[in-house]
Amino acid sequence: MPVLLCDYEKKIIAAIHAGWKGAYKGIIKNVINFMLKKGCSPKNIVGAIGPSITQKNYEVKADFKKKFIKKHKKNKIFFKNKKKLIYFDLPNYVKTQLKSQKINKIDMIKIDTFDKKNNFFSARRSLKSNLNDYGRNISIIMIN
Repeated sequence: MPVLLCDYEKKIIAAIHAGWKGAYKGIIKNVINFMLKKGCSPKNIVGAIGPSITQKNYEVKADFKKKFIKKHKKNKIFFKNKKKLIYFDLPNYVKTQLKSQKINKIDMIKIDTFDKKNNFFSARRSLKSNLNDYGRNISIIMIN
């Protein structure tokens, strides 16, 4: 999932790939801390969460859920059980991480890359369809 950050005052930007592993291991907090060390202020940072798989298509196993809840009990809110299957809400998990770092200006592009097969590559969709992993998505951020 792409997470783009910009501090307009300091003219500092960041582009983060925050899949579940990176988000779980704290990549968002680490990047924001780096920006703060460079003089950025959370009140001046704007975040954008790009298109990604959404909860309705992000099926996970019980041990995945257990891992997140073991890390923090409040992570329960990012999981939904439906017909004996478990679904994970990565976009809102990432949004919560941004908010926990006092980033309050957040745009979310609510497009499910799993559903939009003609517009976006989805590794999960590709694996589910027994296709080769042959695509990528790109997000770009720049300062003029």
